[in-house]
Amino acid sequence: MDAKQKIRMAIDTAMTVLSVVLMGGTVLFPDDRVHQVLGMALLALWIVHTVLHRTWYAALFKGKYPPYRIMQIVVNGGISVCALLLMASGLMMAWFVPSELVGGGLGFARTAHLVSSHWYYLFMCAHLGMHIGMIFSRMGMKGGAEQGAKALLAKRIVLALVCGYGVYAFIVRGIAKYLFLRQQFFFLDLERGYLLFAVDYIAILVLFAAASYYLGKILLAIPKLKRSKHHEL
Repeated sequence: MDAKQKIRMAIDTAMTVLSVVLMGGTVLFPDDRVHQVLGMALLALWIVHTVLHRTWYAALFKGKYPPYRIMQIVVNGGISVCALLLMASGLMMAWFVPSELVGGGLGFARTAHLVSSHWYYLFMCAHLGMHIGMIFSRMGMKGGAEQGAKALLAKRIVLALVCGYGVYAFIVRGIAKYLFLRQQFFFLDLERGYLLFAVDYIAILVLFAAASYYLGKILLAIPKLKRSKHHEL
Protein backbone atom coordinates (compact mmCIF):
# COMPACT_ATOMS: atom_id res chain seq x y z
CA MET A 1 0.00 0.00 0.00
CA ASP A 2 1.50 3.34 -1.07
CA ALA A 3 1.39 6.59 0.91
CA LYS A 4 -1.69 7.90 -0.94
CA GLN A 5 -3.63 4.72 -0.24
CA LYS A 6 -2.62 4.84 3.43
CA ILE A 7 -3.92 8.41 3.69
CA ARG A 8 -7.21 7.39 2.09
CA MET A 9 -7.52 4.40 4.42
CA ALA A 10 -6.85 6.60 7.46
CA ILE A 11 -9.47 9.12 6.33
CA ASP A 12 -12.06 6.42 5.59
CA THR A 13 -11.43 4.73 8.96
CA ALA A 14 -11.73 8.03 10.82
CA MET A 15 -14.97 8.84 8.97
CA THR A 16 -16.45 5.44 9.85
CA VAL A 17 -15.55 5.74 13.55
CA LEU A 18 -16.85 9.30 13.76
CA SER A 19 -20.09 8.29 12.02
CA VAL A 20 -20.77 5.58 14.61
CA VAL A 21 -19.94 7.91 17.52
CA LEU A 22 -22.06 10.78 16.18
CA MET A 23 -25.12 8.53 15.78
CA GLY A 24 -25.36 8.68 19.57
CA GLY A 25 -26.36 12.33 19.28
CA THR A 26 -25.52 14.78 22.03
CA VAL A 27 -26.47 12.20 24.69
CA LEU A 28 -23.01 10.63 24.54
CA PHE A 29 -21.29 13.85 25.61
CA PRO A 30 -21.67 16.05 28.70
CA ASP A 31 -21.26 19.11 26.47
CA ASP A 32 -23.21 19.52 23.20
CA ARG A 33 -20.24 21.34 21.69
CA VAL A 34 -18.24 18.07 21.60
CA HIS A 35 -20.84 16.57 19.26
CA GLN A 36 -20.78 19.70 17.11
CA VAL A 37 -16.99 19.77 16.84
CA LEU A 38 -16.86 16.07 15.92
CA GLY A 39 -19.58 16.69 13.35
CA MET A 40 -17.50 19.48 11.81
CA ALA A 41 -14.50 17.15 11.75
CA LEU A 42 -16.54 14.49 9.93
CA LEU A 43 -17.75 16.98 7.33
CA ALA A 44 -14.20 18.25 6.85
CA LEU A 45 -13.04 14.67 6.24
CA TRP A 46 -15.94 14.17 3.83
CA ILE A 47 -14.79 17.20 1.83
CA VAL A 48 -11.22 15.84 1.74
CA HIS A 49 -12.55 12.41 0.71
CA THR A 50 -14.55 14.03 -2.11
CA VAL A 51 -11.52 16.00 -3.33
CA LEU A 52 -9.38 12.84 -3.36
CA HIS A 53 -12.02 11.15 -5.51
CA ARG A 54 -12.75 14.18 -7.72
CA THR A 55 -11.98 12.24 -10.91
CA TRP A 56 -15.06 10.08 -10.28
CA TYR A 57 -17.25 13.18 -10.06
CA ALA A 58 -15.55 14.71 -13.13
CA ALA A 59 -16.55 11.66 -15.19
CA LEU A 60 -20.10 11.61 -13.85
CA PHE A 61 -21.76 12.65 -17.12
CA LYS A 62 -19.48 10.62 -19.39
CA GLY A 63 -19.86 7.12 -20.70
CA LYS A 64 -22.67 4.61 -20.26
CA TYR A 65 -24.77 3.96 -17.16
CA PRO A 66 -24.87 0.24 -16.38
CA PRO A 67 -26.82 -0.85 -13.27
CA TYR A 68 -23.80 -0.86 -10.96
CA ARG A 69 -22.81 2.68 -11.94
CA ILE A 70 -26.38 3.85 -11.33
CA MET A 71 -26.15 2.31 -7.86
CA GLN A 72 -22.88 4.20 -7.27
CA ILE A 73 -24.50 7.48 -8.33
CA VAL A 74 -27.51 6.93 -6.07
CA VAL A 75 -25.37 6.06 -3.04
CA ASN A 76 -22.80 8.83 -3.54
CA GLY A 77 -25.51 11.34 -4.42
CA GLY A 78 -27.42 10.39 -1.28
CA ILE A 79 -24.31 10.90 0.84
CA SER A 80 -23.69 14.31 -0.73
CA VAL A 81 -27.26 15.54 -0.21
CA CYS A 82 -27.31 14.32 3.40
CA ALA A 83 -23.88 15.84 4.10
CA LEU A 84 -25.05 19.24 2.83
CA LEU A 85 -28.20 19.03 4.95
CA LEU A 86 -26.13 18.04 7.98
CA MET A 87 -23.77 20.93 7.35
CA ALA A 88 -26.57 23.49 7.02
CA SER A 89 -28.68 22.24 9.93
CA GLY A 90 -25.64 21.73 12.16
CA LEU A 91 -24.51 25.28 11.49
CA MET A 92 -27.95 26.60 12.41
CA MET A 93 -27.73 24.82 15.78
CA ALA A 94 -24.06 25.61 16.46
CA TRP A 95 -23.23 27.30 19.75
CA PHE A 96 -21.39 30.15 18.02
CA VAL A 97 -24.35 31.14 15.82
CA PRO A 98 -26.67 33.67 17.54
CA SER A 99 -30.19 32.30 17.96
CA GLU A 100 -31.58 35.56 16.57
CA LEU A 101 -30.08 34.73 13.16
CA VAL A 102 -31.80 31.35 13.10
CA GLY A 103 -35.15 32.54 14.38
CA GLY A 104 -37.98 30.07 13.77
CA GLY A 105 -35.73 27.81 11.71
CA LEU A 106 -34.34 26.00 14.74
CA GLY A 107 -37.16 23.43 14.74
CA PHE A 108 -36.55 22.71 11.06
CA ALA A 109 -32.81 22.40 11.70
CA ARG A 110 -33.35 19.79 14.44
CA THR A 111 -35.72 17.77 12.25
CA ALA A 112 -33.49 18.00 9.16
CA HIS A 113 -30.46 16.99 11.22
CA LEU A 114 -32.23 13.97 12.71
CA VAL A 115 -33.48 12.65 9.35
CA SER A 116 -30.38 13.42 7.28
CA SER A 117 -28.00 11.95 9.88
CA HIS A 118 -29.72 8.56 9.75
CA TRP A 119 -29.95 8.52 5.96
CA TYR A 120 -26.29 9.58 5.82
CA TYR A 121 -25.33 6.65 8.05
CA LEU A 122 -27.09 4.10 5.85
CA PHE A 123 -25.71 5.59 2.63
CA MET A 124 -22.27 5.56 4.23
CA CYS A 125 -22.70 1.87 5.10
CA ALA A 126 -23.76 1.12 1.51
CA HIS A 127 -20.78 3.08 0.16
CA LEU A 128 -18.46 1.08 2.41
CA GLY A 129 -19.98 -2.17 1.18
CA MET A 130 -19.41 -1.23 -2.46
CA HIS A 131 -15.70 -0.72 -1.75
CA ILE A 132 -15.11 -3.51 0.76
CA GLY A 133 -13.28 -5.69 -1.77
CA MET A 134 -10.82 -2.90 -2.51
CA ILE A 135 -10.40 -2.18 1.21
CA PHE A 136 -9.60 -5.83 1.99
CA SER A 137 -7.17 -5.90 -0.93
CA ARG A 138 -5.32 -2.85 0.41
CA MET A 139 -5.16 -4.48 3.82
CA GLY A 140 -3.67 -7.64 2.30
CA MET A 141 -6.67 -9.78 3.24
CA LYS A 142 -7.50 -12.76 1.02
CA GLY A 143 -10.58 -12.80 -1.16
CA GLY A 144 -13.16 -15.58 -1.29
CA ALA A 145 -11.47 -17.50 -4.10
CA GLU A 146 -8.16 -17.58 -2.22
CA GLN A 147 -9.57 -18.96 1.03
CA GLY A 148 -10.16 -22.55 2.02
CA ALA A 149 -13.72 -23.84 1.89
CA LYS A 150 -13.98 -24.20 5.67
CA ALA A 151 -12.58 -20.72 6.36
CA LEU A 152 -14.93 -19.19 3.81
CA LEU A 153 -17.93 -21.03 5.26
CA ALA A 154 -17.02 -19.93 8.79
CA LYS A 155 -16.75 -16.29 7.71
CA ARG A 156 -20.09 -16.44 5.94
CA ILE A 157 -21.75 -17.93 9.02
CA VAL A 158 -20.30 -15.16 11.20
CA LEU A 159 -21.42 -12.55 8.67
CA ALA A 160 -24.93 -14.02 8.61
CA LEU A 161 -25.12 -13.95 12.42
CA VAL A 162 -23.90 -10.34 12.58
CA CYS A 163 -26.37 -9.31 9.86
CA GLY A 164 -29.17 -11.09 11.70
CA TYR A 165 -28.30 -9.14 14.83
CA GLY A 166 -28.10 -6.00 12.67
CA VAL A 167 -31.74 -6.51 11.65
CA TYR A 168 -32.68 -6.85 15.33
CA ALA A 169 -30.68 -3.71 16.24
CA PHE A 170 -32.25 -1.77 13.37
CA ILE A 171 -35.71 -2.58 14.73
CA VAL A 172 -34.91 -2.11 18.43
CA ARG A 173 -33.15 1.22 17.84
CA GLY A 174 -36.14 2.43 15.84
CA ILE A 175 -34.02 3.55 12.87
CA ALA A 176 -36.99 3.48 10.47
CA LYS A 177 -38.82 5.98 12.70
CA TYR A 178 -36.04 8.51 12.19
CA LEU A 179 -35.65 7.82 8.48
CA PHE A 180 -39.30 8.54 7.77
CA LEU A 181 -39.84 11.11 10.55
CA ARG A 182 -42.25 8.98 12.54
CA GLN A 183 -40.33 10.17 15.61
CA GLN A 184 -39.13 13.77 15.73
CA PHE A 185 -36.63 13.46 18.58
CA PHE A 186 -33.64 11.19 19.12
CA PHE A 187 -33.88 8.68 21.94
CA LEU A 188 -30.92 6.75 23.31
CA ASP A 189 -31.82 3.99 25.76
CA LEU A 190 -29.19 4.57 28.45
CA GLU A 191 -30.19 1.33 30.19
CA ARG A 192 -28.73 -0.59 27.25
CA GLY A 193 -25.41 1.20 27.82
CA TYR A 194 -22.90 2.87 25.52
CA LEU A 195 -21.08 -0.34 24.63
CA LEU A 196 -24.24 -2.00 23.38
CA PHE A 197 -25.05 1.18 21.46
CA ALA A 198 -21.74 0.84 19.58
CA VAL A 199 -22.30 -2.89 19.00
CA ASP A 200 -25.80 -2.25 17.63
CA TYR A 201 -24.74 0.46 15.21
CA ILE A 202 -21.70 -1.50 14.03
CA ALA A 203 -23.98 -4.49 13.38
CA ILE A 204 -26.30 -2.21 11.38
CA LEU A 205 -23.26 -0.99 9.46
CA VAL A 206 -22.26 -4.57 8.64
CA LEU A 207 -25.84 -5.40 7.61
CA PHE A 208 -26.16 -2.59 5.08
CA ALA A 209 -22.58 -2.90 3.88
CA ALA A 210 -23.11 -6.61 3.21
CA ALA A 211 -26.43 -5.93 1.45
CA SER A 212 -24.72 -3.30 -0.71
CA TYR A 213 -21.78 -5.60 -1.47
CA TYR A 214 -23.95 -8.50 -2.65
CA LEU A 215 -26.37 -6.23 -4.53
CA GLY A 216 -23.34 -4.73 -6.27
CA LYS A 217 -22.14 -8.19 -7.31
CA ILE A 218 -25.56 -8.95 -8.79
CA LEU A 219 -25.64 -5.66 -10.70
CA LEU A 220 -22.11 -6.20 -12.02
CA ALA A 221 -23.17 -9.62 -13.31
CA ILE A 222 -26.13 -8.26 -15.33
CA PRO A 223 -24.08 -6.85 -18.28
CA LYS A 224 -22.07 -10.08 -18.42
CA LEU A 225 -25.27 -12.14 -18.59
CA LYS A 226 -26.60 -9.90 -21.37
CA ARG A 227 -23.38 -10.30 -23.37
CA SER A 228 -23.46 -14.05 -22.84
CA LYS A 229 -27.03 -14.32 -24.10
CA HIS A 230 -26.17 -12.10 -27.06
CA HIS A 231 -23.29 -14.41 -28.06
CA GLU A 232 -25.56 -17.46 -27.74
CA LEU A 233 -27.99 -15.90 -30.18
